[in-house]
Amino acid sequence: MTRTSFRLTAVIGALLAASTLSGCAILLVGGAMAGGALVASDRRSSGTQIDDQSIEIKAGNRAHEVLGDKGHVNITSYNRLVLLTGEVPNDADKAAVEQAVSRVDNVRSVVNELAPMFASSITNRSNDSLITSKVKATFVDAGDVSANAFKVVTERGIVYLMGRVTEREAERAVDLTSRIKGVQKVVRVLEVVTEAELAEFAPGAAPKQPPASAAKP
Repeated sequence: MTRTSFRLTAVIGALLAASTLSGCAILLVGGAMAGGALVASDRRSSGTQIDDQSIEIKAGNRAHEVLGDKGHVNITSYNRLVLLTGEVPNDADKAAVEQAVSRVDNVRSVVNELAPMFASSITNRSNDSLITSKVKATFVDAGDVSANAFKVVTERGIVYLMGRVTEREAERAVDLTSRIKGVQKVVRVLEVVTEAELAEFAPGAAPKQPPASAAKP
């Protein structure tokens, strides 16, 4: 039986404390710390980013209270929208985790993608991490996708895309992701905004138009 997967509460808590002392928000992205530059390019306010970190910690604790070590649960929050992925023993546990997480302060909504099945293997999770890395690298290489606008989560070959993006950005990201070897399916967990709305909350954030060959007819 594998242990339930959760964020490292102590590490993130220390980072939040450090950000308060320094006056600069600090993020944990892909296991590495990033400072002002990454915060500035994020389409969430610094306060919302801290809220998302807090939600992940609290939701992880709530899920652990419900499941103990019976499942493998990943909790990802973006703009206070929570995505649940992983595996739990049965449908009742799936519903119980969702209910517990939905009661966490500041959670706007919960997208429950937990699968009632045996927990995935370490090998499968390693493959998922590799796919996530490939997706992020593909966005950077493409040049017409704002890679920092997306949060990528992969579970059993299924790629979940989170973020605040335009429909054009969403379609381009889905197309790029679906072409990557090992991707079984792409699921949009996106907050779609207009180009005008994007310009309002993230001036200068709109990416370049895709090349003619990539644009939809």
